Amino acid sequence: MDDAALEALAAERIGWRYKGFPARFTELTVGELVETRPPLAQLGTPLLVLDGPALEHNLTLMAQYCAKHGVDLAPHGKTTMAPQLFARQLAAGSWGITAATIAHVRVYRAFGVETIVLANQVVDPDSLRWIADESRRAPHFRLLCFADSITGVELMQAILAEADAVRPVDVVIDLGAPAGRTGCRNLDEAEAVARAVRAADRLRLVGAGGFEGALAPDRAPQNIEHIRDYLRSLRQLVLRLDEAGLFDEADEIVATAGGSAYFDDVVEILGGDWKASRPVRIVLRSGAYITHDDGHYRRLTPLTADAGFRPALSIRGRVLSTPEPGLALLDFGKRDAPFDLGLPEPHTVERADGSTQQLAGCAIAALADQHAFLRHGDSTRLRVGEIVTCGISHPCTAFDKWQLIPIVEDGRVVDLVRTFF
Repeated sequence: MDDAALEALAAERIGWRYKGFPARFTELTVGELVETRPPLAQLGTPLLVLDGPALEHNLTLMAQYCAKHGVDLAPHGKTTMAPQLFARQLAAGSWGITAATIAHVRVYRAFGVETIVLANQVVDPDSLRWIADESRRAPHFRLLCFADSITGVELMQAILAEADAVRPVDVVIDLGAPAGRTGCRNLDEAEAVARAVRAADRLRLVGAGGFEGALAPDRAPQNIEHIRDYLRSLRQLVLRLDEAGLFDEADEIVATAGGSAYFDDVVEILGGDWKASRPVRIVLRSGAYITHDDGHYRRLTPLTADAGFRPALSIRGRVLSTPEPGLALLDFGKRDAPFDLGLPEPHTVERADGSTQQLAGCAIAALADQHAFLRHGDSTRLRVGEIVTCGISHPCTAFDKWQLIPIVEDGRVVDLVRTFF
């Protein structure tokens, strides 16, 4: 990655732009604030917080898992859109970073990410021209993008040829499933698209992939079997295209799947000996592992035992009002915390004297735009001004609400992470 671009983030002045940072810090740059290692208690609320040790644990655990199973990782960057975290993922051994849109790709390139998996088909002319220009400007830039239609392939080929692309764009055939998201709906259709790619001189067929996570809502046995059937079809597609000689321009074959919920099934089905014409690189695209959560992925992610992933994200909210028995209003809401796959989960309260107590029998019942409705039993006492820390569910819709997020160790801020949504 581009160290200078990363270092430049520390020169940004905090000013008034970043919520959660009181006026006392507005004259400081990010780097100056980090140098002081302020206590977390000096920052404002609401505030999304990253737990430094948990973050490092998750990075290490996923790297060890991939190494143990002989697979590569191109984590989905849309989870965090934080180049500082991309750098840590790449330093931990990630093969590349995955993007969902061309806007993501442009952010990644601004910070020097060289290998990018764009898990979508590119069909708009401006984006294709930019890809051609960036490939010309940066010889080490490698983009792998998906394709799931002959029309899409023809569009890519025409615009890249018009832009005089100096080298072909690597293409992965996107295999979907009936009623699913994007992707070819059967193997015959997928092979037809692959043949169109192979015939295009500005494209190079390098593999096949897809996304199994949208095919099941939970780990019920019938849902897991549905996912595994899909993954078997993906493996079958790779072998079928290889037997047809369609990977003859590639040095290796890329087989890619694996969100953050079912990557163990991907490893089991796509791993092992392929008996293909050239090496097969299995690339997982899990993104949420880096922070895990206290909800959606806690229920679904394979690595959740005692030594498994740890929740690294929490949101701090101050008690604004206690208008009736059993109800406290906190100062965060839908603009601050994820709510699409579960509401925040109250964990602790910081009292006025600085002590911290565990909460039990409490729940966030609803979120308004800027308020959280915390319901509690008679044995719980919450007072105006106290700070409640909640775990979150679904990190992918937490990061996008914050531009600057503190990393905390032993109660002190040790770094600030900048996001680009």
